[in-house]
Amino acid sequence: MINVNDFKTGLTINYDGNIYQVLEFNHVKPGKGAAIVKAKLKNLRTGSIAEYSFGAGTKVPTAHINKQLMQYLYSTGSTYSFMNMETYEQIDIDESSISNEVKFLKEGLEVYVTFFEAEMLGLELPEKIDYKITSTEPAIKGNTATNATKDAIIETGLLVKVPLFIDEGEEIIVSTKDGKYVSRK
Repeated sequence: MINVNDFKTGLTINYDGNIYQVLEFNHVKPGKGAAIVKAKLKNLRTGSIAEYSFGAGTKVPTAHINKQLMQYLYSTGSTYSFMNMETYEQIDIDESSISNEVKFLKEGLEVYVTFFEAEMLGLELPEKIDYKITSTEPAIKGNTATNATKDAIIETGLLVKVPLFIDEGEEIIVSTKDGKYVSRK
């Protein structure tokens, strides 16, 4: 159990039958009445974010999250296979559980799979990943508008906007936060 006055960013709690991660919190002392703690919490099962208010001094149970380093192996239909890097044990995860992360998965990628007790909550991808461009249009000579971009398809099938000087076959770095081009490799 943890007192809401002791919240820290990144803390995981078990509240209202769900597992939440504390994103932000703020202690509020109104002019009259008891102090409260307002917290922005992310539901680790659904990914939704909501704000909650707790009375100061309220205690909530902490949730111990286990992260395991795993390597993405392959997919068959809507099932994605991962291997534990220490035990070589394999697990299969359904696409519905990791629909946002699927577009960034490529064979051999190492990710952290998060668990609460025996329940798989999701994947933690690296912040930036290298990809090879499989198709893009050649740059048009004379098109020198500031920050001009063109469409490129990377090896996972994701469409990324890249600068005009990037060619097919080149490797680029893409941010997994927003799916945008970061730089050349």
